[in-house]
Amino acid sequence: MEIFSWQLGLPATLACLVFGYLLGSIPFGLVLTRMAGVGDVRKIGSGNIGATNVLRTGNKKLAAATLLLDALKGTAAAVVASLWGIEAGIAAGLAAFLGHLYPIWLSFKGGKGVATYIGVLLGLAPVMVVVFGAIWLTMAKVTRYSSLSALTATAIVPLVLYATGYGKVALLFAIMTVITWIKHRANIQRLLSGTESRIGEKG
Repeated sequence: MEIFSWQLGLPATLACLVFGYLLGSIPFGLVLTRMAGVGDVRKIGSGNIGATNVLRTGNKKLAAATLLLDALKGTAAAVVASLWGIEAGIAAGLAAFLGHLYPIWLSFKGGKGVATYIGVLLGLAPVMVVVFGAIWLTMAKVTRYSSLSALTATAIVPLVLYATGYGKVALLFAIMTVITWIKHRANIQRLLSGTESRIGEKG
């Protein structure tokens, strides 16, 4: 199983990276909350631009729209670039993920990446979204921790990808998983200390 062989040329790779990054860096959480007249989402809760913090505005529809759009920008980047091959899709997918985490428009302060992670997964290995969802739902039911459910799913998905023959895609998601865990380090600290909020709890 070849993982490290990379056939896409440098100009094409750079083009995919730029395309994916610009698409991924669109801050839908901020855009949608401002359009809805609820202010700057960065000034409430955790200050994050993702769906979880948008939900703290009390508007579930805005949070759902943010979740969907943050995922679909990853899907779009991966699917469009994949027209030129799987390596192009991988490059654009990674760039979209990084664009969401570190958008140039917001001084590189973006979201935590789970929605975009799922979106890229949908674009490159659609069936694995079912695996991710099953793991998340099982962990959420047992522990009632959203963060732990997402972290567990991101840890297992690269292993399943590799075991089922998605070599290069598995490597991509292993890298994205490490970054996701780093972005969730505050959640991990709260989980270890027992202070992380459970699903359904306020705060």
